[in-house]
Amino acid sequence: MDEKVLAAQKWVNATYYNKGITQVGLAPEDGKTGWGTMYAFTRALQYELGITPVSNSFGPTTLAKLAARGDIGPGETNVNIRKIVQHALFCKGYWGGDGNGTYALDTSRSVVELKQNAGLDSSNGAVQPKVFKALLSMDAYVLLSGGSEKVREIQRWLNGRYFSKSTFYVGPCDGIYSRDVQTALMKAIQYEVGIPEAQATGNFGDGTKAGLRNHVVTEGNTGVFVQLFSAACVFNEPVQLGSTYLTSFKSTFDSKLRDFVRAFQEFSDLPPTGLGDFATWSQLLVSTGDPDRSVTGCDTRFTITPAIGKDLYNSGHRYVGRYIYQPPGTIDKYIKPGELANIFAANLRVFPIFQDNGRLLGDFTYDKGYANGLLAHSRGLFYGFNRGTVIYFAVDYDATSEEIASNIVPYFNGVSAALSSQGKRFVHGVYGSRNVCSKVTKATYARYSFVSGMSWGFSGNLGFPMPTNWSFTQIKEIGKIPSADGPYDLDKDAHRPGTDEGQGSVNAVVEPAAKFIDYVEKLYGLAVSYGKGDPNRLVMEYGRHRGYGGMDWWALIGDPDAGFISYANARGATVLNEFTDPFSGTQIGAEHLLATANGHYAKQQPSSADRGGAGDVGGWAGDLFTFYGEWRRDSESYPNGYTYCQDKLAKIGVASTFSFTDLVEDADGYLIAERVRREGAKKNIVQIVREHYGTGGGGARRFRDYYTQRFSGSPTTAASLARYMLTMEIDPTISLGREYLISKNAGGNGSVMMPWMLPGDRLDNFCKGFAEQLKARADLEK
Repeated sequence: MDEKVLAAQKWVNATYYNKGITQVGLAPEDGKTGWGTMYAFTRALQYELGITPVSNSFGPTTLAKLAARGDIGPGETNVNIRKIVQHALFCKGYWGGDGNGTYALDTSRSVVELKQNAGLDSSNGAVQPKVFKALLSMDAYVLLSGGSEKVREIQRWLNGRYFSKSTFYVGPCDGIYSRDVQTALMKAIQYEVGIPEAQATGNFGDGTKAGLRNHVVTEGNTGVFVQLFSAACVFNEPVQLGSTYLTSFKSTFDSKLRDFVRAFQEFSDLPPTGLGDFATWSQLLVSTGDPDRSVTGCDTRFTITPAIGKDLYNSGHRYVGRYIYQPPGTIDKYIKPGELANIFAANLRVFPIFQDNGRLLGDFTYDKGYANGLLAHSRGLFYGFNRGTVIYFAVDYDATSEEIASNIVPYFNGVSAALSSQGKRFVHGVYGSRNVCSKVTKATYARYSFVSGMSWGFSGNLGFPMPTNWSFTQIKEIGKIPSADGPYDLDKDAHRPGTDEGQGSVNAVVEPAAKFIDYVEKLYGLAVSYGKGDPNRLVMEYGRHRGYGGMDWWALIGDPDAGFISYANARGATVLNEFTDPFSGTQIGAEHLLATANGHYAKQQPSSADRGGAGDVGGWAGDLFTFYGEWRRDSESYPNGYTYCQDKLAKIGVASTFSFTDLVEDADGYLIAERVRREGAKKNIVQIVREHYGTGGGGARRFRDYYTQRFSGSPTTAASLARYMLTMEIDPTISLGREYLISKNAGGNGSVMMPWMLPGDRLDNFCKGFAEQLKARADLEK
């Protein structure tokens, strides 16, 4: 609670509502700035300006009344208006003066500071009408946790350059890309292409499109259109591109921006020309992108007959989305008997969609998700879809961030749990807005996203970049397409190469992780014929002997058997880089997995659950060291380590040194090693690996088993163990390796604050975040 905010709330209530001016209403007296408080001040201002009736909206009438009055400053004759300015400043986190209405130096300085933070002319401390509107909003003008200084630089530039435009209002400067920021950028583009101010709405209309077609930007160009284009690039930085292709706000189109544009175009399934052409402008600015571009995907509710299948293929389509379920009483759209054969005969691939209404918030609960997950599994089996098929569960609803957290994520938790209960034959994907897809992926590990890009007006598509795991995105609806079997409708879908390829057959016999199992089996046979040492250990040693990601496994785990490595190489063995995990559909690093297994198998298990050793450093602890370094690198925008873990630890599609696949490799490596340790007399590593990824279904409960066995199923133990590994000094090899990994991933900053140097509560928050992410993954498998 903030005492100054509480004083502001008490003042507005005592001045108006408590004196019978009930139309102003009550502000909550909780000492917390919120819309309830800002609305009360807005209504109070309108009352003082003589506006009736008052409302929560700071609209054109309020602005006009203020403009007629003149800028609010020391000469303002209405003491209550001066007090509203001061108390609103308190709620914004500025000093604002003593609150008694005296517009003295403290108040002027606070207004100047707010203007500076917002990128506005701060030559005086008066409050212009638009600044007053900003003052009574919930927008922040300082960098917030999770925000970016690059985004904030653009926000401030937009405010400063376009403040005088009649249809432009002061936007937030918090470093967070949002719907308001997207609208501000669109208006700026409209002003610059010559659209009259009154017609600059922020919508991507025909006038904007025509203007952008005439403003292709390319390497060597300078000026405001390069600034606008580079701003759009910053707002759309897909984290999947990694640090190699980050960009920045600039007025000259240089080679770095060209390289970013090429990478973004590849990410967006556009020709990688490096030009800021119309297709690229469109992709940066609206969820459909250029709706007239050529694509290879589509989805439809119509049955694919031989004639339609042939037409689709001849028109360039290669993928078709079809529904595997039809709720009773709804429009006919599910796959018909014999239809899959038609699709495959036309050389098309199919991706299945599951939709059970999904158009109301009440359609999304955990129980509904669990029931839908079981039903989707049953329908997938009915059609014979192969193991590993991605089923897209539809959210045909414009869910806000709050609704995603309250309903959509629990629904997908239910879906995931249901599919896990059936052995995860099928993998869940998500269909919905960009925001829905990104948040569901982050929280529930959806393998791929199918974006409802045609719903460009959805709040979840405005101010949100494409989800980094997108595979399909709808861009245009086409109706009444003629065919020999009658007219049909379809949605054009862009497909991103290298993602979900759909299915080209059904009822195929697919051995899970066959590539990895065959690799382990070959190495085990060579180890047996080698005739020296433990064959299980030799398999693990060979798999990690090259090192992985700069990690020196030799120093941490010990030297591998050089004789066996030479023996195996001479007989055609090579190190396997990665394989497909059948339970998540992601690519798993075989070297990291086997190094983790080798570390746990070779080193004695610590006697205490909250103590670790070299085996842990080969797995989760090594990943935690690098991740800690990343947090220190990003600590300016992420001061809270708990939040950093929530946003970036073990997430699909989020660039991180502790990625989702890292956690899978840590878990599987540990579980395989412990089973070999316990059952080695009866089963060899080949049998255990085959059971883990196939008949035994160990991979379907990997996080639950890992969390229970290594961390005692306790977030307290997990947090304590994380803290121990980040601060322990008993083992000098681990200590030196830890310091190296942290410094390396902190951006080469030699003065990075090591874990033992942090205040205890900040380190504890980081460790708690790690522990709770582990628990969350385990809970999904219950």
